[in-house]
Amino acid sequence: MSYVIGIDLGTSSVKALLVDRDGNVVGEASRPYPLLHEQPGWSEQRPEDWVRETAAALRELLDGAAVNPELIEGVSFSGQMHGLVLLDKDGRVLRNAILWNDTRTTAQCRKIERTLGERLLSVTKNAALEGFTLPKLLWVQEHEPELLAKAAVFLLPKDYLRYRMTGGLHMDYSDAAGTLLLDVAEKRWSADICAAFGLDPALCPPLVESFDCVGGVLPEFAEQSGLLPGTKVFAGGADNACGALGAGIVREGAALASIGTSGVVLTYENDRTRDFGGKVHFFNHAKRDAFYAMGVTLAAGYSLSWFRNTFAAGESYDELLKGTGQVPPGSRGLLFTPYLVGERTPHADAVIRASFIGLDGAHTRTDLARAVMEGITFSLHESICLFREAGKTVDRIVSIGGGAKNDVWLQMQADVFNAEVIRLKSEQGPALGAAMLAAYGCGWFASLEACADRFVAADRSFFPQPDAVRVYSELFSVYKQVYQQTKPLNEQLQRFRK
Repeated sequence: MSYVIGIDLGTSSVKALLVDRDGNVVGEASRPYPLLHEQPGWSEQRPEDWVRETAAALRELLDGAAVNPELIEGVSFSGQMHGLVLLDKDGRVLRNAILWNDTRTTAQCRKIERTLGERLLSVTKNAALEGFTLPKLLWVQEHEPELLAKAAVFLLPKDYLRYRMTGGLHMDYSDAAGTLLLDVAEKRWSADICAAFGLDPALCPPLVESFDCVGGVLPEFAEQSGLLPGTKVFAGGADNACGALGAGIVREGAALASIGTSGVVLTYENDRTRDFGGKVHFFNHAKRDAFYAMGVTLAAGYSLSWFRNTFAAGESYDELLKGTGQVPPGSRGLLFTPYLVGERTPHADAVIRASFIGLDGAHTRTDLARAVMEGITFSLHESICLFREAGKTVDRIVSIGGGAKNDVWLQMQADVFNAEVIRLKSEQGPALGAAMLAAYGCGWFASLEACADRFVAADRSFFPQPDAVRVYSELFSVYKQVYQQTKPLNEQLQRFRK
């Protein structure tokens, strides 16, 4: 039996997954690393921490599974998107990486909008948000010009890890799409955008497909990790692209709903001319010449964890949600909007905050818990509505994350989305998608679709119930009004938040 390894370089930890030819996970290991918050709104990491902890995770993985390294055919990656890593001409890191959740670049986003105007959406397909890479480059250009002058290339987090493993400088299309420097439809760096901001196009690394073999493991990294020197290394993809692969989202009509700390709704797209007007993200997929559109709810699972920690500290989620199945759709006239940390889709608003609407003395904690679940689901549904308004058919949705661990919530998703909702037999997320890229790159399968058919299996489907669909359709029309009604109130309240 031979194996591949998928490495998911996340925001708080790295996860390594050992997978055989049948898609069975035969081992996994994870190692944490710190986040650095030196100033309010800053979020950084030391790239060296990624390298050290990945090597340690790989050694732990191989030792734990007792697999001969000679049987490892290939390694690939999933990685946190957008983070800026600057290297000098000798390949040395010039500063800590600025991460996707760093919010210091609002002024740079406004500069991008003023400078590019309509070209921003026509070329990059995405609005300028603080999380993206170009605003970070412009922040360094303004505040640390001496460092930018020394920079020879910029990379994203997983690309730096791969550079240290292979010595090669590359970036795949799915991750490059989140920089605001890629012409997404044409799959090339935009010389026009570089010129608009005085950036040397040479800063942009060579572009490759996610499944391309870009080198072999260097002897130094092999000694640290336990891998054999020369083991094939494949480029990998952005975490959301790999998450889509790991859930089998590789064909037209397939969609994904993921409820983690934040929430993501993602739909497969093969039409590069599709125009969402910047209302959702539009990125290159890890599959060749494919794309995905994505909406984001900033406080999805976080809303439920906040509710538990505030009103049911010490209880499990099963205890917290016990009885929510007996509460009727609509939570007896109670609405929750999950804007605890602002919102992304469809309202890019850092000021808006959450609300309970319709609360009265007859409501119980169980009613409130169901209202939180419904509010999160309504927020995700706003993205699905944007997809449908743009002409997409969204009728089968794979649900992963916390929302897939509760049957009541899965049925709620089917009723709110008015679509079949599918739970997977085994959910491994972006790390499995990375392993699939290695498996396909090694030639195990003729296509990523064939790989997904082998590696990803459905467990159960939940179908919309007509009566609940009708109730939720009416309630959703009320939900959509809450944002506009509470926006001016939250703007007034902002000065009191300390």
